[in-house]
Parts: sequence; structure tokens; C-alpha cells
Amino acid sequence: MNKLTPKITIDGETAIFLKGALTSTGGLRAASLQFTLPLEYAVDKNLWNKEVLFYLDEKNSSPLFRGYVKRIKETLNEIDVIAQDSIGYLVLGGSADQAIISLTDKENLDGLTVGNAIRKAISMANLSSKIGTDYIGDTTPLISSSRPPLRGTMSVLDIIKELISRAVDDSGTLPRPNIAKLIDDGSKSQLVIELESDLENGEVIQKFSEEENILAIKIINKKIPTVIVVNGKNAVKGKYTHTSALEAYDANYLEVTNEALESPAACKDFAQKIFRANLQTQYEYGIDTVDGYYLNENDIIHIKTNEKEYSGNYRVRGKKLAFTTGGFTVGLNINRKPPSLAEYIKQQDS
Repeated sequence: MNKLTPKITIDGETAIFLKGALTSTGGLRAASLQFTLPLEYAVDKNLWNKEVLFYLDEKNSSPLFRGYVKRIKETLNEIDVIAQDSIGYLVLGGSADQAIISLTDKENLDGLTVGNAIRKAISMANLSSKIGTDYIGDTTPLISSSRPPLRGTMSVLDIIKELISRAVDDSGTLPRPNIAKLIDDGSKSQLVIELESDLENGEVIQKFSEEENILAIKIINKKIPTVIVVNGKNAVKGKYTHTSALEAYDANYLEVTNEALESPAACKDFAQKIFRANLQTQYEYGIDTVDGYYLNENDIIHIKTNEKEYSGNYRVRGKKLAFTTGGFTVGLNINRKPPSLAEYIKQQDS
């Protein structure tokens, strides 16, 4: 493999950096780029809110990260810079009120599909210059943002999360939610909606094995919804609570919409399916590797271990890429359907 030479630009000017790390956790949380500049380079520059581009290699035409400087810390000989991608504007906004909108009976998102409702919410928050919606698409299945309608003062991020969570696809073996994430079109960050990848039938982007490119494996136990409400057609509704899981994992709530369901019983049955799907994916795994720089959230990878029952396809949730001018290390957060890899990891550690 050819040597990669990372590159950072600040407001279009190439920066002389010492080291850095790109952290992306997925799930509509802001990705961050933290890097260190020599004090003599940055001391006389106004870096606040300047656009930052990070290229994995100086020959690349599109950046791996596009964001804006949010924090600066000066030490004796260096300046630490932290930039966040455009999701950061949904969390904080450029000003105190920029990422919050008020929805009333006159000014609202009613009657729109989820994709169009999110597009309008971003426009109402005056964030269209930071977050593009040219390629946003829509949910599978297609649902309306009106059921139930959103009202009051809400953050744009909460609106996106609420609307995305309502759409769940039930056409496969297990229900699959929709997700929203950022992509880069070469000139702007674009928000897109896509169905969570199908581990059984989706395309494998990259392969990993202990012999070739896995350095270490770790396990992460995530929260699962224990109280699930499903909204069906014509205001029918079903609620499912798993009592023993509630005691074990605490009360975690999830509300979704499936307008193909016409009775409370059908809604409750669908809610049980969602619980089982989440229970099977409650474990996320972390791998340290020497590869996988370009992998993105929702990509599918295949892991091969010495025991076949623990091999299989996994879904990328996030990554951390640490770099200097001389090299990279990569950490990936991944998950899969059966949690059996947890047992394998414990065996390896014992």
C-alpha cells in the first residue's frame, strides 16, 4: 500500500500540524477533528469558526472530514484545535437560537414526508449554508411527519431524531430502522437518509481477520429500548413493555410509526419484533486495526476468526483515526445480529 500523507486546511490554507485524531461515533452525534498546531504558526491567526478540511491523503479531491473550529487551547509551544462537523450546528448552532425552531398551528412541518420535513426544519433554522439537503432522500417506508404532529419550541436535532425513529422497515427477517448521516459532495456536507444496512444481503465493503489486520477486539454493551410504542394507521396504537428487561436494563423508550398496521394487536406484535431485534444487536464491538480508513457509518464489513461460528458480517457504527505526519491507527465500532462474538472475546482474554 502506498504511503498516505494526511493534509489539513483551515479556511483554504494548508496547516502545518503535528498530530491529530478524527472521532466519529455515528448516531447523529457530531464528529470531531482534534489536531495540534505549532504555536508560531497559529498564534497570530483568528481560527474561531473557520472551515477545516481533513484529507486522508494530500492527493485526495474530497475531504474525509469537513467541519468548523469550535475550541482552541494554547499551551507553552502548541495550540490544540477542536473542530466539529455540521452536526455540531444542530447541537449548538452558530448562535444561541440558531438550532431551535418554533412549530405552531400556522408554521409547522405538517403534511410533509420525513425527508421534506427535515429539509424545511433546517431551512427554518437558517442552517442551509452549513448542512445541505440536496441528496437527503426519504425514509423506507415513506411516512408523514403529521402523525403525531410536532409542536412547540424544539431543537432541529431532536426533530430529526424524532422523525427518523418513526419509520421502521418490516420487509425483511428483522425490522430495520432508518438512519441519517452526513456525506461530503466535495464542496459541502450533505445530510442523507438511508435504511440501516442489511447484514445478510448487503454488500461487504471490507474484510478483516486476526491474522492480517485486526490488532485487538473489545466489547461495548449498549442500551436497548424496553418500552416500545408503535403508531399504526388511523391513530391506532400498541405498546409493548418487557418487564424483565425493564428491570435489567432500566426504562428506555422508543416510539415508531408503521402505517401498514391497522389494529392495536398488530402494533403490539410489531413492537415485540422491534424489541427482539434490538436485543440481538445490544452488543457493539470495537476493533483496533491497521486498515479501514475510508469506512463510514452503516458500511458492512466481514470479520473472519479462527472459529467459524464467530465470523460474520458487522455494521460500522463509528471510527477513530489517529494520525501524525508519519502514519495512522484506526479503531472501529461495529455491531452484528447475534452477540456470540462476546463469548469469543472473553475466551481470547482468558
